[in-house]
Amino acid sequence: MFTKGQLIFAVFFVVSFVILMIWSYRKDIINHKKYYKNTALKVGFWMLIAIFLFSAIRIYSKS
Repeated sequence: MFTKGQLIFAVFFVVSFVILMIWSYRKDIINHKKYYKNTALKVGFWMLIAIFLFSAIRIYSKS
């Protein structure tokens, strides 16, 4: 399985990674609000378009 040292390293790595990600996100939150306004809606819209196109291609290519 895993040694005690590997488990300690894994826990340290996960905790450090989460803390650094939170710190980085909070540092950039002003830029996110300024440059990425309504990005989720745009991504969702284009994802639905892609799903529709792939479904249509799959349905019409079976005939």
